[in-house]
Amino acid sequence: MIKNNRSFRHEGFRGTYSDSKIIVFGAPYDGTASYRPGTRFGPSALRVELDGIETYSPYQNKDLAEYLISDSGDMPFNFGSTASILDSINLEVKEILADNKKTVVIGGEHLVTLPIVEAYINKYPGLHVIHLDAHADLRDEFMGEKLSHATVLRRVYEKMTGTLWQFGIRSGAGEEFSFGRENTEFHPFSLEGMEKVLAAAGSDPVYLTIDIDVLDPSIVSGTGTPEAGGVTFRELMEGLQKLEGLNIVGADIVELSPHYDHSGVSTATACKILREVLLLMV
Repeated sequence: MIKNNRSFRHEGFRGTYSDSKIIVFGAPYDGTASYRPGTRFGPSALRVELDGIETYSPYQNKDLAEYLISDSGDMPFNFGSTASILDSINLEVKEILADNKKTVVIGGEHLVTLPIVEAYINKYPGLHVIHLDAHADLRDEFMGEKLSHATVLRRVYEKMTGTLWQFGIRSGAGEEFSFGRENTEFHPFSLEGMEKVLAAAGSDPVYLTIDIDVLDPSIVSGTGTPEAGGVTFRELMEGLQKLEGLNIVGADIVELSPHYDHSGVSTATACKILREVLLLMV
């Protein structure tokens, strides 16, 4: 299991599994990618670029190097079975949570969020979820499949008793937008309203899932389903700062497909998002 792996050493990840409160690991799965696959290469590419990113955040005035965080590497997958992969992710997260730690998972496609959230709901039944994305991911099924990166937030919603907050959505089927407006805290096109989460959730546990295509493809082209009209990086940083004070118990960053951006800018941007999310959680 991941918890027994040797930690990947980086200036910002100087902890071991035993002494760290936050465990980072990769879930390099893209078996249901519907347009351009390649997110399985996201975690490894991110680690290569991470050495070029400062550990200090001028946005939050915090430094990763001052905290004990462990990067335990990537989970090994048998790519023949989606169900077995989701089960293995769920078990991994449950074991980490049983040790009273938090997880930050690097995807991989967005479907990996489902088994993670299921594990968190098992520990925190009233969990709230914040979802930043270009896509609603609220289809009941996609091409006959209930388990897909296009259905993942519908499956998450079905498991929840807390609130699902969605921001930045600008693409999806009409029924997805109708479902979102009727059933979730649905904030399409922008990150406006993120400050409302703090007042609504209070000290309740919150999970944060970020699909990097919430950013405009002029900023992040290295993703499988780019959608014009996204937010800027500065808007994303301002939105995340509005979550300061929330009890964020876990997070993931998904849908980086590094080989669609040969400049490496998309991967470097994902690294900075990872830094900011971790510093929100310490």
